[in-house]
Amino acid sequence: MNKIKLIWQSLVYSLGVAVYVLAVSFLITNGEKLFGQINGIWGPTLMLMLLCLSAAIVGSLIFGRPAYLIVTGEKQQGIKLLLFNLLWLAIITILAFASFALFAPNYVRH
Repeated sequence: MNKIKLIWQSLVYSLGVAVYVLAVSFLITNGEKLFGQINGIWGPTLMLMLLCLSAAIVGSLIFGRPAYLIVTGEKQQGIKLLLFNLLWLAIITILAFASFALFAPNYVRH
């Protein structure tokens, strides 16, 4: 697998994480509107189940393919893909913080 293909693959995986995080954030932000008030043990149970599901999905997107490559003998490619995944994820995170900083007056309550 060449370096350009690894870079594009890692970008797709990292964008997948970003889209998933946006979807979960939307769900959490609008949960009461969508489901109403949740009382008792169900609220914490649902949040912990969502946490477990999120860890599995994000873990698969970031670590799944690199682990597969390493296990199948392509150690160098697997490590490169993991590093590219983490690099793209860091870039996307920095861009998210920068976007928030630019548009913060619209979202921050004083």
